[in-house]
Amino acid sequence: MECHKTTTHIVYPVFYYVEPSEVRNQIGEVGEAFAKHENEEAAGKWRKALKEAADVAGWELKNTADGHEAKVIQQIVEKLSLELRSINGRIDENLVGMKDRINNIVSSLGTAPDDVIMIGIWGIGGGGKTTLARAIFNTISFQFEGKSFIENVREVSNASLSGLKSLQKQILSDVLNDQGINVSSENEGENMMWRMMRGRKVLLVLDDVDCMEQLEALAGDPSWFKPGSIIIITTRDEQVLVAHGVKFIHNVNLLSDKEGICLFNRYAFGREIPVQGYEELSRQVLRYAAGLPLTIKVLGSFLCGKSKLEWVDALARLKRIPLEETQKKLELSYTGLSEDYKEIFLDVATILKGMHDHIEEMGRNIVRRSHPDMPYKHSRLWIDDEIEDILANDLGTKATRCIKFYKERLNPEIVMKGLRKMKELRYLYVAQQSLYSNRAKRNPNCLNDFGVLCCNKVSPYFPDALQYLHWNNYPFGSLPKTFQANNLVALEMINSKIVQFWEGGERKALKKLRFLGLSGPKLRTFDLGLTPNLETLTLGGLGDLVELKIPVECPKLRSLKLYCAKLRPFDLWLTPNLEELFLEGGDMVEFHMPPRCLNLTSLNLKYLKLRTLDIGLTPNLENLSVMHCYDLEEIHMANECVKLRSVYLEGPKLRTVDLGPTPNLKRLDLHGSNDLEELHIPECPILTHINMSYSKLRIIDLRLVPNLNMLFLVRCKDLVELHLADECQELESLTVMHSKLRTLDLGLTPNIKMLNLEGSYNLLELHAPIGCLKNLVLLDLSGCLGFRSFSFRLNDNTSGIVNKSLEVRPLAELHFTLKTCPFHQDNNLLQFEFTCFHEDDIPSLIRSLEKLISGEGLFSRKILHPQQAPTTGAVLLGDY
Repeated sequence: MECHKTTTHIVYPVFYYVEPSEVRNQIGEVGEAFAKHENEEAAGKWRKALKEAADVAGWELKNTADGHEAKVIQQIVEKLSLELRSINGRIDENLVGMKDRINNIVSSLGTAPDDVIMIGIWGIGGGGKTTLARAIFNTISFQFEGKSFIENVREVSNASLSGLKSLQKQILSDVLNDQGINVSSENEGENMMWRMMRGRKVLLVLDDVDCMEQLEALAGDPSWFKPGSIIIITTRDEQVLVAHGVKFIHNVNLLSDKEGICLFNRYAFGREIPVQGYEELSRQVLRYAAGLPLTIKVLGSFLCGKSKLEWVDALARLKRIPLEETQKKLELSYTGLSEDYKEIFLDVATILKGMHDHIEEMGRNIVRRSHPDMPYKHSRLWIDDEIEDILANDLGTKATRCIKFYKERLNPEIVMKGLRKMKELRYLYVAQQSLYSNRAKRNPNCLNDFGVLCCNKVSPYFPDALQYLHWNNYPFGSLPKTFQANNLVALEMINSKIVQFWEGGERKALKKLRFLGLSGPKLRTFDLGLTPNLETLTLGGLGDLVELKIPVECPKLRSLKLYCAKLRPFDLWLTPNLEELFLEGGDMVEFHMPPRCLNLTSLNLKYLKLRTLDIGLTPNLENLSVMHCYDLEEIHMANECVKLRSVYLEGPKLRTVDLGPTPNLKRLDLHGSNDLEELHIPECPILTHINMSYSKLRIIDLRLVPNLNMLFLVRCKDLVELHLADECQELESLTVMHSKLRTLDLGLTPNIKMLNLEGSYNLLELHAPIGCLKNLVLLDLSGCLGFRSFSFRLNDNTSGIVNKSLEVRPLAELHFTLKTCPFHQDNNLLQFEFTCFHEDDIPSLIRSLEKLISGEGLFSRKILHPQQAPTTGAVLLGDY
């Protein structure tokens, strides 16, 4: 009992065939036993302890479970297990950022309590996977009959031929608490695990798994374990988890800025905040660490106790040389890849980017370390000065696979000459200043400085191994005839000077080309027959392009984007598998869709001279956008566009729009269709946004649109009727400005926040069920000069501009038509603003307003009298 008082020990007494009163007062059998020790020195303490123990809640055998000992023991075990959960389940406060991550994973454990649950945790090395798995293990392990945490699965299994066998033995020994178990082979180990563990509820953690073979040997099937068991797997490779059928997969997010600061301060300064004067240096370290826990801990420990000069020196060295400990940890992921995946990884890390900074550093370090002082022997080149030196001095070798080169001042002939020896080059990215940059426009002669105007002849050489070629502002008139391009998969030339595709007008097919993007002012024709396997074609800014030839069927073309002002009409009958079509500009007055464009999901047309548009059979169309087509008079939708989700039609001459069956439509924008007189909207259960501003619609019927969220009707000057669904539970914003509406019935709109009826000078009445405007924050009735009746109630949360412009007479009646005055103690109205246009009636107006705001001193008020007010009227403000 002394420990119970002085420490965190918990006491539960068990009264085994005795009553608490007997223990408390030392009577009966307890008294007889105690009498034998009455003369001992500690008897006084014992007596006090027994009295205290009897006052603590516990178990009295004869009054619990009918005196059944086994059942009482079961109750005791359950109670103590709950207490252990609260003790063992505490999360180590030193684990920064772990609490939410642990709770997120633990919360998913209760989704299938009668199943064997496999949970995967994946992420980059040093990202905290093992720490997280260990924290979860410590939190929930007491709930299981057996438990085992297997660390370094990858390392141990690859260390020897018996690696997996030794791990099987460790699992069995841990779970069965028997160190004498022997496993003769992996196959026997699997059988033993199935036989000996399927009757036990087990918690098993397999840390750092990197292949399916390990999982098959250590947790091959859920039938190995009793329902309720949990297997947690950490790995750098998410695909391992997917292939093993793991349903619950969690990615370990890197630390947030706040978490990173907290963790670093603990390691660098031993406290939550940095030492004064080290704040900016700490921020620089954290920018380098970029949320990676391992890097933060290593750098914090390394810099702890060091001077500012040592910090500055360390930061300077990190920019040149990656942190060795972090790099070693990360490189374990790389070494486990097959050779072809290693090549792909190095391409992405060094050239394509998009990875964590430390992973990119690691990839670049791998490329450079074999020849640190001879960049011309590197397989990938990305440092501009090194590339320029190699090209200018013709130092290229077969070792070079990829080049990414950004250079403002560039002599393209030197570039082409420097490529001659790079026979195995497969990736070339060159970016130089635009021919049409602001500097070039101001001073055309400067283009000679960049080697742009001096290149009248065709480029001499491209390596035939090239698979990807990107050259911004390509200065030559065509591709060289010496370039076979048999391996070319992607070609991008933005702002190029290409006049004809091949030198000398040669017609050479690009059979492997899948992605093509060209822009520039000179190309006049393009023949899709030369690219039979093309999937994506983008032709932009080609001011002279007048003809797109499609002589043969192009079944693989998925995306077509054309931005060409002079392009003549063409049809797409030979591109049946298009998924995305974007046309901008051109003299086209006719445009023919394929009769069956079954795969088309997105259609965008801009600045075309079409009069009619027939979308054809497009059952998978999801997005339709027709903008700035000023001559468009008719649009014919498909009979069924059941997947259509977004429609944007801006045609000033459009008169009728019939959407047909569109059950998945979410957004409808007809803004700018100024002549629109007739609109047929079918049942649209998920339509949320509508904009029909500036149309000539007289009646808008939205009774089949129950989930509307935002409705914009600006300057629909012919609008006389607006019908909303009886229940618009999701409606938050309604704007009807400058219409001819006389009445507006909002129906049930409990979530509306903004109601703007500005300029609706014919509006007389506004109807809404009592209490339905409880979330209203803005009501604008500016210019509603005929308005005479509110038939709704403003509720507790109403705040904002209630009225900006009302005539004196309607305002005087306001007091009588509101069921609850807006200036009432039950409302939170912040501002009531009006403008009066009748100066002669100001005295009576002020009396009416004073009556409205009168109360038990609830509001102080400030009234601007006529001599203080603007010449246009009077203003009253409530200052609360």
